[in-house]
Amino acid sequence: MLPSLFRVLRGLLPMAVATLTLEELPVAAKAVVADVIGDDGLAIRLLEMGITPGTAVRVLGRAPFGDPLEIEVRGYRLSIRRAEAARVKLAPD
Repeated sequence: MLPSLFRVLRGLLPMAVATLTLEELPVAAKAVVADVIGDDGLAIRLLEMGITPGTAVRVLGRAPFGDPLEIEVRGYRLSIRRAEAARVKLAPD
C-alpha cells in the first residue's frame, strides 16, 4: 500500500526544476537570472550592476584558474568572482 501511495503523491506534486548558478554555467551558454541570493551589500551590488531577475546572461570566458568569470549582461561585459557568481540562481533560457 505504501509504495502505491508514494506514486500517487509523486504524480500530484510538481517536479522540481533543476536550477544552477552562474558559477556553474558553461562558457558560451545563456540563461536567465531567476534570483540573487541574499540581502546583504553584495546582493544589492549585483542587482545594481544589472543582474536582476528576468535578465539574460551569457558566460563569455573564465580566467585560467576559473576566477574571475567574464559575463555579458544587458549588452555589456562584466567580470565577477566565482563567489559572487555562486549567488546568482539561473533558469533555462
